[in-house]
Amino acid sequence: MAHGLASLVIRHTHRIPSPEGSAGEGATAARQFDAALMSVGFKLSAELLERLSGLSEAAVLRTARRTLPVVSEMVGDHVRHNAYFIDFPANVPDTEEFWMRCVTKALEDDTSRENVLKQLAHGVLNLLSLPAYGRYQHTYEQLLAAQDELIASAGDRVTVLHLGRDLDDELTDLYLALAGSTTPLGEEHLRDLKTLAQRCALGPQPESIPVRENRAVVNEARLLAGADLLLDTVTDVLRLACALSGGDVTLREPTRFRSLPRPVRRALLAGLDAVVAADPAKLADVHAHREPFKRLGERLHPHEYPHRPHAAEVFAVARGEKEARSFDSRVEELLDAYDVPGAVRLLRSAPGKLFRALDLLLRIASGQEERDAVVAAAVRVAPQVSGRVVLSVREHFQNRERETGEPRIFVSRRGHGWAAPDARRPVPAADRDRLVAALDAEMRRRLPAPGRLLLDPDVLDVALPLSGRAAAAGLGVLPRGSVSAVDGERLRFFVYWKETGKRTDYDLSALLLHPDYSTGSWLSYTSLKTVGGVHSGDITEAPEGASEFIELSLDQVRGTFIVPQVNIYAGEGFDEVEESFFGFMLRDGERKGRPFEPRTVRTKSDLRGAGRVALPMVFRREDDGRWRAKWLHLYLRGISSANRVEENQVSVSKVVRAVVEREYLTVRYLTGLMSDHATAVELWDGGPVPDEPVMYIGLERPEGLHPDSRVVTLENLRDLIPD
Repeated sequence: MAHGLASLVIRHTHRIPSPEGSAGEGATAARQFDAALMSVGFKLSAELLERLSGLSEAAVLRTARRTLPVVSEMVGDHVRHNAYFIDFPANVPDTEEFWMRCVTKALEDDTSRENVLKQLAHGVLNLLSLPAYGRYQHTYEQLLAAQDELIASAGDRVTVLHLGRDLDDELTDLYLALAGSTTPLGEEHLRDLKTLAQRCALGPQPESIPVRENRAVVNEARLLAGADLLLDTVTDVLRLACALSGGDVTLREPTRFRSLPRPVRRALLAGLDAVVAADPAKLADVHAHREPFKRLGERLHPHEYPHRPHAAEVFAVARGEKEARSFDSRVEELLDAYDVPGAVRLLRSAPGKLFRALDLLLRIASGQEERDAVVAAAVRVAPQVSGRVVLSVREHFQNRERETGEPRIFVSRRGHGWAAPDARRPVPAADRDRLVAALDAEMRRRLPAPGRLLLDPDVLDVALPLSGRAAAAGLGVLPRGSVSAVDGERLRFFVYWKETGKRTDYDLSALLLHPDYSTGSWLSYTSLKTVGGVHSGDITEAPEGASEFIELSLDQVRGTFIVPQVNIYAGEGFDEVEESFFGFMLRDGERKGRPFEPRTVRTKSDLRGAGRVALPMVFRREDDGRWRAKWLHLYLRGISSANRVEENQVSVSKVVRAVVEREYLTVRYLTGLMSDHATAVELWDGGPVPDEPVMYIGLERPEGLHPDSRVVTLENLRDLIPD
């Protein structure tokens, strides 16, 4: 158990909990551990290396055995990455030439000849019927023997692992950070919070748990530990019931409620009873989830608890036996009547809902007086609105300057993306600018005085993580809309998947687009080579796991945009396979090496989302010839089978354009506001850091920071979002 918890700390914080063991001469073992880490792109900090060197060799080896599998999985090196073409990226044939080779081999095979001849006679050939197509023709060991060893380069990725505190302290800190997050967590982080809550439910707690999904996970652990529940809405109880049934606490997917033990039923009904008794108006919240409440009532048997009459009212509302007019219906009635003053008066009591309705209110207002009232109300209630919502609305309005008809991106909570022309009426520029200035002032008021502010320039164009669902789990993964430099001559994409139960065929492809987002060419199993790029070959099943690669020489690519994508041709979805992930590597010049080299991996991102086409990111050539990446984290619906880059190029280009041209709020925006209260603002150039406490914001923590410094990196970037 301790081993698993330590790995959780390493993944989230890039810190190794303070190693335990007797004193000894562990310097040699520590250097060997460091060398093993460097082979996968990690390294011990000087402080951690010194700490390990003073322990016994056994203690060092114990730490190494616990750490190496974790970092290998973080970068994707925990699996074997074979390639169909053993010499990839060299000696990749033209597509037609390769297909003819497969046909020739099939005709030479007594078991397949007759079937192939029959197909050829009808003029149609199924590639999957060819024994040599889509299945590895060599072992992983044979691929290693055929490839030269990669020579280390100064340009390889190095992720430093730092010395942490005792395991218990690290776990408590991580629990407090996740539970108290001001933004929703991604699925992996939510699972990790559940693990931590089971251990920490009776220990120190965050001052508040503003995100409802987090509260449900914590409440589940508190209920099982016999602690008081944190409930202030009837929906809190519904989410808790979903958690207890192993369901979806976000309420996106229906939960099949389990039969619950009597003590649990009593606790849930008591929670509902107390919430409604304290504020009967909260019965209106039932309308948003009537069906789940009906099903929950069948499991809780409220009729057996006559002393909980307010809980029974919840289910009466769900069944339509009791009226409880919802707040949203009252707002909708006023908006339908274009009664802007009335809607504003009502919405003042729900500041978050007012903020989400600002665009509509400004569009339907009958004149300047009504628009002034809308802006004034927003300014008045702004201090009561969560920082995440304030920033989301601020980002929304900065994108309202674009002309009507421009593409607008829509993204569901599960990452399903689509684009459509923006048909909304414009918001008057003067009102928009006043509102934006007011929101800036509100955020400036909330942000802490940072003291001496030290900034890594590479973090400035990272989009603010307004939701954990805007980024997948992985290494070096940035939130949707983030932009990062691409420094290297050769760009190599990879995808890995392992099917769970039935044959599953994922196809790694890359679409190359012109400046106007029209298609130039593509790389896929139907186009193994194009100018400046090659594909590693099609793998059509993955019972033991499979990998596909695409390599591009960036100075030879003909196009402005490179859009890698993963198409599900057949079989299990991204949420159904045992494992699937995407990433990219960067190499210089003509460096040799295996198709997958962990220390050249810049990012590894899990593929878990709705849809049959995954769009992790897009690469754009700038006017100066340099390439930059913008993160998408999107999934297109696609079709049930046979998704191909040729068929989805139009929908992909629309979505890419909508995201590329959207302006996201970035770290640069927040640090610009913070700098007004800073004693000094400096850009870190990678050299020595100040010997006094600073607030450091960057992609990774540098070595040597003063222990009293406040450090914000990718792992805890959400901490920048104020309450």
